[in-house]
Amino acid sequence: MKGRPVVNSSANTHSAGNDDGLRERKRAALHATIERAAIDLALEHGYDHLTVDMICEASMISPRTFFNYFGSKEAVILGARPPMPSEDEIEAFAHKTGSDVLGDFVTMITASIADRQPDPELFRSRRALIMRTPELFIKETARMGEFDDEFVRIILTRLETGGRTLASEPDLADEARMIAALTGGVMHYTMRKWFDGDTSIGTRELLQGSIALIRRITGGEQSAIHEEENEKAK
Repeated sequence: MKGRPVVNSSANTHSAGNDDGLRERKRAALHATIERAAIDLALEHGYDHLTVDMICEASMISPRTFFNYFGSKEAVILGARPPMPSEDEIEAFAHKTGSDVLGDFVTMITASIADRQPDPELFRSRRALIMRTPELFIKETARMGEFDDEFVRIILTRLETGGRTLASEPDLADEARMIAALTGGVMHYTMRKWFDGDTSIGTRELLQGSIALIRRITGGEQSAIHEEENEKAK
């Protein structure tokens, strides 16, 4: 009786991983191609005159593929929503000790986007199109408002976990909203610095520099040093 063929599970796993990685890279490349085509066409013809058929023809894809990737003309123009922290990350932030709430929050929010290297030309074109199209500008403003509300909710959780309450501090929500606004400012500053400078510098490096700068301005730098020393002493 012949023995069963030996299956190299390690090799199969490695091959499957390579296939998954290749498929993901192809998907990302097609995603970018469709985005660029849509935005270029909208800038040339105007958003109101842009159709899905025009995008599909320029991208050499079927309408079915387009809707699988984006779902609507508006979605391809506005772009994907920035990723939010996971529930575990939010929980860790909420129970973190120390007074540098702003520095900790910026660190958490930027962690999920630190390794993303945006296409500067696509970013500029998208922003130009949104700014000159009232319908898109209203949608983008509403989307950013939703992010702000979610940020405020997360920050309030941290403040309340530390023993502070809205009942005893009526302006606590204003403090949370200010932290959220400053976080948006840090991200805007970082993106402007990246686009105006050497785009070969990674976004992670620039974000780390921005976090260090905001901590230096707010005094959170010393707080972070003390927390690190306390952790080492344990």
